[in-house]
Amino acid sequence: MKTNRRTFIKAAGGVALFSIVPRHILGRGFVAPSDQLTKGIIGTGSMGRGHVNYGGTRLVAVCDVDSRHLELGKALTKDTIKACENFRELIADPNVDIVHIATPSHWHGVMAVEAAKAGKDIWCEKPMTRTIGEGVRVMEAVKQYGRMFRLNTWFRFTDTFYGLGTPVRPLKKLVQCGLLGSPLKVVISKHTGFDWKFYWTGKEYLEPQTVPKELNYDMWLGPAPYKPYNAHRVHQTFRGYWDYDGGGLGDMGQHYIDPVQYILGKDNTSPVKVEVDAPMQHPEAAGTWRSITYTYDDGDQIVLWGDNFGKPDTPYISGPNGNVYKNFVCDIPNWQKKLADFPEPMPQVTDFIESVRTRNVFALNEQNGFRSSTIVNMGVVALRLNRTLHFDPVALRFINDDAANRLLNQPARAPWVI
Repeated sequence: MKTNRRTFIKAAGGVALFSIVPRHILGRGFVAPSDQLTKGIIGTGSMGRGHVNYGGTRLVAVCDVDSRHLELGKALTKDTIKACENFRELIADPNVDIVHIATPSHWHGVMAVEAAKAGKDIWCEKPMTRTIGEGVRVMEAVKQYGRMFRLNTWFRFTDTFYGLGTPVRPLKKLVQCGLLGSPLKVVISKHTGFDWKFYWTGKEYLEPQTVPKELNYDMWLGPAPYKPYNAHRVHQTFRGYWDYDGGGLGDMGQHYIDPVQYILGKDNTSPVKVEVDAPMQHPEAAGTWRSITYTYDDGDQIVLWGDNFGKPDTPYISGPNGNVYKNFVCDIPNWQKKLADFPEPMPQVTDFIESVRTRNVFALNEQNGFRSSTIVNMGVVALRLNRTLHFDPVALRFINDDAANRLLNQPARAPWVI
């Protein structure tokens, strides 16, 4: 951070002057109230450019391995900003306060850890990481280096949830007060919005092609295994390949599942079992599936409907005492009157800039974000192996399944090891 950004302010009468101590003297993480936070974006494809405008910040750097995307990133502001191909250069820049990671998912873990080590706060696109093991290392790094972390899915605290016709907060209150009873079953399907990008699948055979001159393909692959270039591997369609993401489940699953984790009060644990009903998956290309069922140790369940998308009249949340449907319709007699007597859910820090300035943990951070990312990644492992898996949410390992545990920490191509 430049120390001459703002050195003095005038008092109300214009007589007294108050010194603002430069941030580097006060230590990493301190942000003077009068300072404007700066950000750098790694990955200026459609996602990086689409989520650039968050108030109270100024864009000072962009990074991309595709020179066309890099030019589009530079055009996000009228200012002259740093533009680079190597993300380490952006992370090392002392003018960058917040690193926004908008790359393919196989880069998220490496970049988040490196950003934390460099003393940067982190805004990361979903899914948080491509594997459970990478998520553990991100949590450790954020804690070790005292950083603030935001995962960019927001439905647990704002906006109307995809296809459901209601924000999450009233659902959280209804479940929290216990009117529905226990255990609970949450069904996510086309009828509650879960069909967008579902068919983002890979191709089972890709003909090798010439790498375009604007793309540093070796850097794009990074920690992923080397595979011959094909246009379908990169940019938006990368999501269809296990090496980089997990199909429609990997790309969109955390958007749909994270609010449910919050509603059920499961931010500090994970399911103990995952069951899949799916065709055999290709070793490289992600395919579709019919259903995925997650069960917690208390009997609560999350059911994802895939190819046949379930039935439109299925409750979103069902319990022994009643059901909740789209548009926040509940079949418990006098439920609204009963609900009014219960307290509201605990407040959350939902402005990441406030989180960075105050050092108060953001609503969706590396801890609870890891847990919802783990639900997605448990499903990905079960799909790849096409069998039911049992999971220890404390040890963070699958039980008596060596093949599943090998997918917790997958080998990274040198030198990109976390």
